[in-house]
Amino acid sequence: MSERQKGHLLHSFRRLSTLVLKTLFFPSFFHQAFGLYKGIGSPMMGLTFINAVVFGVQGNTLRALGKDTPLNQFLAGSAAGAIQCIICCPMELAKTRMQLQGTGEYKQKTKNYKNSLDCLIKIYRKEGLRGINRGMVSTVIRETPSFGFYFLTYDCMTRYLGCEAEDSYVIPKLLFSGGMSGIVSWLSTYPVDVIKSRLQADGVGGVTQYKGILDCVRKSYQEEGWKVFTRGLTSTLLRAFPVNAATFATVTVFLMYMRSENDLRECDPGPVIQQPSSL
Repeated sequence: MSERQKGHLLHSFRRLSTLVLKTLFFPSFFHQAFGLYKGIGSPMMGLTFINAVVFGVQGNTLRALGKDTPLNQFLAGSAAGAIQCIICCPMELAKTRMQLQGTGEYKQKTKNYKNSLDCLIKIYRKEGLRGINRGMVSTVIRETPSFGFYFLTYDCMTRYLGCEAEDSYVIPKLLFSGGMSGIVSWLSTYPVDVIKSRLQADGVGGVTQYKGILDCVRKSYQEEGWKVFTRGLTSTLLRAFPVNAATFATVTVFLMYMRSENDLRECDPGPVIQQPSSL
């Protein structure tokens, strides 16, 4: 890689880092609307570890499979999605409980949980490991194919758009590819997410409504019709595009810059920048 290409990558990475930092600290302007960020502590605690696990497992699985093909991209992504459920499930349980606290039928004068960590500790003391892993099966069912489509879509998009290191439009292309990957992954399994959320919220008010996944599906459909399985989809997709655009673009540009600095060479059939998974 030429010095010009290295300089272009470094400049692009700095611009992208600035964008991500501004996005991360943007909530500070909304102190008066803090309610919009209820339950944010849990995602902030877990997302770092989740992304580390996801990209690490996906990259190692892809190398273990031996060949970079669309099918292997899907399989490697699915493996990463399944393994990260160990962190994702308790994290989303805490987020769901924190968001429900003090609202609607769960409204109380005193709050049960001080923060996400306190929420998980109290659930563990009351229900044990089974309690903090509530919704694990539905989470695995959602995450396994979802991450498969996630990495498959990104790989196909970057190849189609021709994301080359020397391309002056490489950052917009990576952002678009990452954003579309997030949208496709959510569309592929969103109804399962609805069921997962309902199961994790079940029992908060002291009354358990559902016996399991199938019972939740049946009762939800009978009470609210098929539209219940797409409730909240629009807001989820609006969030998915910028979040995954920033995630994939940051990882890709960072890896490419580090490879250029360390003179790493891997036998990839396409341009190196297309392979954020080769960790």
